[in-house]
Amino acid sequence: MGVKLRAWLLFLIFLTGFLSLSLELIVIRQLAFYVGSSAVVTSIIIGAFLGFMSIGYFRGSSIKPNRYNVRKILFASFITIAAMSVLAGSFALITGYFYTMYAAGIFSIVTQTALFSLIFLSVAPFLFGFNVALLSRYLHKHDINYTGKIMAWDTIGSVLGSLATTLILMPIIGVNYTILLIIIMALGAAFAVMPRLFVVPIIAVIFIPAVVINTDSYLRRAYGIIINNENSTISVEEYGDGTRILKMNGVNMSIYNKSAGTTAQYVDYINDNFIYNMPRDKRRNILVLGAGGFTAGLRDTFNAYTFIDIERTLKDVSEQKFLGEKLTENKKFIVQDASQFLKNTMLNYDLIILDVYSNSYQVPENLITMEFMQRIKSRVAPGGMIVMNVIASPDFNDKFSRVFDNTFRAVFPNNTTRQVIGHINPWVADKGVGSNVLYIYYNRPESGRIYTINKTPVIYDR
Repeated sequence: MGVKLRAWLLFLIFLTGFLSLSLELIVIRQLAFYVGSSAVVTSIIIGAFLGFMSIGYFRGSSIKPNRYNVRKILFASFITIAAMSVLAGSFALITGYFYTMYAAGIFSIVTQTALFSLIFLSVAPFLFGFNVALLSRYLHKHDINYTGKIMAWDTIGSVLGSLATTLILMPIIGVNYTILLIIIMALGAAFAVMPRLFVVPIIAVIFIPAVVINTDSYLRRAYGIIINNENSTISVEEYGDGTRILKMNGVNMSIYNKSAGTTAQYVDYINDNFIYNMPRDKRRNILVLGAGGFTAGLRDTFNAYTFIDIERTLKDVSEQKFLGEKLTENKKFIVQDASQFLKNTMLNYDLIILDVYSNSYQVPENLITMEFMQRIKSRVAPGGMIVMNVIASPDFNDKFSRVFDNTFRAVFPNNTTRQVIGHINPWVADKGVGSNVLYIYYNRPESGRIYTINKTPVIYDR
């Protein structure tokens, strides 16, 4: 075996590692639109990847490779990887899968993710493992000292695939073009191992549809998507009455009607009862965790606002596509994780609005803990207030609503209230849809006293 052939085979091992990690991360990112990115969902996807890849290792180690069958096997393998990448990573096809799940009455995100992994994340990971095992056997056939190099190049490919996908490709060219790049690389590898004219139509059958359904223009036309990066898939929908809805990862984040001056019902409640009626004796500091469409305090040009969100494009999207106007000078936007911001800031705020629990199934787990709520509490000024919006059952009809309430009251046992926005019927189950429920804490002095039949000095307290 010549030096060039050995280098080429090692490159294919490197490429296999690169493609495997890149595809895995893209699938996790794309599925977040429908099932969120909780540890449970991520573990199912990673487990499926590793499980089927291990089966591929076993199968690939049983093939007796020679110069002629290796080329044919690798060609078929990379072609199949490209085809499965189209199915597993293209937003349009993923959307079709979840619509089918909903039509079939399957709403559990665990079941949806498990079935998706079984159907679409079995073949490609199997072939990733199969390719590495097959190429390893072929290299060992000529030099038994290549084990370390094989493992090293496979690992290097995986590391670079992980870093390049999350740090460079998805932020710069978007998720849709990143999956298209992976498909092109797999098809390029297929043609490189079998450079024959008859393979061109096979490649074209995969390449052309992949390009069509992964272009920005198609996604904007079909789904209204204007941003599709490593964090978020963002779209803005406009209706005949002038109402605009900002959606992030499939969830309604903000509603705004400029002519009517209205926003989402719970935001209107917060604006009318906590912001627009603030005394103007001094300029107050207001912190908004979860910027959404920047509708909180939209018409307030007096107080100082700090909006925190991890999605860097939100300000530009809101100003250009959603609000249709620039934010006023008193509003500052910081791109940072909410928990890290609270950890690092030394400023206390007169009003903290927490609006990160905007969906019942995409709850950010690190922002729902007692420890995170304690950080929020530590940053509210004396006499200040905290308002948390959460999608929950108004009548505590599910475990999440009950445990969230327990968590909140463990940190804020006094001076709190719970306001349900909109009409409710506690006699009819809401079937998991939930309502906007505002948890409100007032940072007032508290002695812990209670009234008893033995001591009731209510006339003095009032």
